[in-house]
Amino acid sequence: MIGLALLLPLEQAHAQSILRDAETEALLRDMSAPLVKAAGLDPRNVDVVLVGDMSINAFVMNGQVVYLNAGLINTADTANEVQGVIAHELGHITGGHAIAGEQSAKEAGNISLLSLLIGAAAVAVGGGEAGMAAMMAGQSAAMGKYLAFSRAQESQADAAGASFLAGAGISGRGSLDFFRKLEQEGYRRGYSQADMDPFMSTHPLEGDRIATLQEVYQKDPAWNRPSDPVLEARFRRAKAKLFGYLSDPQQTHKAYPATDLSIPARYARAYAWHKEAYLDRAISEVDALLKEAPSDPYYLELKGQILTEAGRPGEALAPLRRATELTGNQPLIATTFGHALVATEDPVHLAEAERVLRAAVSRDRENPDAWYQLGQIYNQTGDVARARLASAEMQVMRGAWPQALSSAEAATDSLVRGSPDWLRAQDIALQARGEMERMRKRR
Repeated sequence: MIGLALLLPLEQAHAQSILRDAETEALLRDMSAPLVKAAGLDPRNVDVVLVGDMSINAFVMNGQVVYLNAGLINTADTANEVQGVIAHELGHITGGHAIAGEQSAKEAGNISLLSLLIGAAAVAVGGGEAGMAAMMAGQSAAMGKYLAFSRAQESQADAAGASFLAGAGISGRGSLDFFRKLEQEGYRRGYSQADMDPFMSTHPLEGDRIATLQEVYQKDPAWNRPSDPVLEARFRRAKAKLFGYLSDPQQTHKAYPATDLSIPARYARAYAWHKEAYLDRAISEVDALLKEAPSDPYYLELKGQILTEAGRPGEALAPLRRATELTGNQPLIATTFGHALVATEDPVHLAEAERVLRAAVSRDRENPDAWYQLGQIYNQTGDVARARLASAEMQVMRGAWPQALSSAEAATDSLVRGSPDWLRAQDIALQARGEMERMRKRR
């Protein structure tokens, strides 16, 4: 299941929605794992997060987090191209270039690969005001002024990214291909490098970067090494799935016509038919996928999601229970299963739903749908204290600190003193007070 969640704290991305999907997150972990290792970073501390925005963008902020916009995935043709972007962003992390702090985020918004290219061109051609206008126009997700990395920082990230690709034994061809896409996008929007003085730009020009990187990549033994075909097949699936989820159904049918019987096409069309409320056609696409791979947990998850959202949760239980079992209770899939159990409105399923959902949040606390469903269960069973604790968990994720404090304190009053839930409510209250005091001091 692909789901939207307001999980980015205010100081990190102005609470933009990010996309949570078990299949895509597993893919991004596997794509980035060898690069994270080559960078000398602890994989437990590095996350690659998908942002629900169709602009072409990738950026780093507080901590060791790489954010990839959905538009970047949609623009890339291969997993290798995305690995090139991830390697570059890891270069910013290891170089200490990430934006930190709420004020920096307000001033910088997102660091956009494409907008900085176009903005730099306009600075050279038309001056600073034109450059800022181009940057703002070129990046709909921006929340304020743009902070262009210096030429030195960008060059450092390029060099570091190249070394990480080499260390991981991954070809740099994808990196070059993606930079060429950015270069062509700049031309399409009317900015030509021929008109620009490279020394007037705060951001390295794409043509210069391509030439420098090509020389580096071609010397690497991995230059002619093909990308992992299994990874590439998984990428095509995830890309189509994402496109079907985010795009208008007519766009999906145009990109993936009925004559295309490939796995990615069926994946995309299943979402399109579901969005158009053609349940039989959506299920037909999923059943065709399941015929080829009856134990694929992500196909089973999709079937369960469609049936649940179409108001037939009872029919969704079997595929979702199987998907949950096959993935070892993967938290996001388990949450969809718990949702279906609750949606049946049959009290007999509430105890199982609570077990499934509590197990999900124990492994992934940043799971708003799971906390919402748990809150529904607690309300139905009269467990007001835990319902308030579930609300507090969701309010923390939204950065709604006064509400989180109120909910946590109310939960504390009724929970058994010293119990795990009571301790968690205490932790939330303490965190909320600290955040509120921090905000008060900044005024």
